[in-house]
Amino acid sequence: MPEHFSYETIAVFTDSQLNFKGNPSSVLLTEEPLAEEKMQAIAKQLKQPATTFLLPSKDAGTYYVRWFAPDAEIGLCGHGAAAATVYLGQNKGLKSLKLVYSEGKLEGVFYPGKSQFTLKLSPISVIEKIPVPKPISEGLGIPILAMYATGNKHIVLTDSEASVKNMRPEFARLRECEIFGYAVTAIGEHADFVSRTLVPHVQQLEDFATGSSHAMLAPFWADQLGKRQMVAHQLSVRGGLFHISWEQDQLLLRGTFTPEGQGVIRSGELH
Repeated sequence: MPEHFSYETIAVFTDSQLNFKGNPSSVLLTEEPLAEEKMQAIAKQLKQPATTFLLPSKDAGTYYVRWFAPDAEIGLCGHGAAAATVYLGQNKGLKSLKLVYSEGKLEGVFYPGKSQFTLKLSPISVIEKIPVPKPISEGLGIPILAMYATGNKHIVLTDSEASVKNMRPEFARLRECEIFGYAVTAIGEHADFVSRTLVPHVQQLEDFATGSSHAMLAPFWADQLGKRQMVAHQLSVRGGLFHISWEQDQLLLRGTFTPEGQGVIRSGELH
């Protein structure tokens, strides 16, 4: 009998007033581990920015999680973790939960009846300021004030929200630099800061609303602005709204979600 896998697609970091549609992830919960090749095939078939695979652990409220884009596995996917929080909150009645991934743990909080969630994760600090590679300066085509390496993607600081919003990246030129991805950011006009996340070496090219980027942008802008409560806008084609705060050494990203559908994928459909 062919296998079948039920999934739900949930967009997170949405906002109806700003017409921000957030970042979607399809979420699958299985009782047994799936082969990596099968997870990759499912993600390719679903064609979402990230497909989130959940597996229960022996500890109540704790799940193992892996994330796959259509063309590769993702090490840390904040929006996929947020979608998992919503999925488990709605389907398993969990108000708080832990997600164990290859590099550590994340915590999620679900607020029943409010269409809201909070993702708790460790902040990602700047390691060092670096020279701007020529392919990046030419490929972005905007003023670059500074560039920083972090433990995740890089940060590119520009002069204004308009530069972030109106940027038209030349991805072929950007791919001439081996740096995987970067968040281009500036002080916001209607938020504390704004950003866009570019990943020129993978199929998607630009992410819609990126939790991992805000794990590094939040401490960066907290230092710049002297604030630990911030609002951020990701100015992608779909848009994302992030409410950011600190609790001891943890970073809290709070957002709103929107269901985008559900379905079943059968093993015979995978290729």
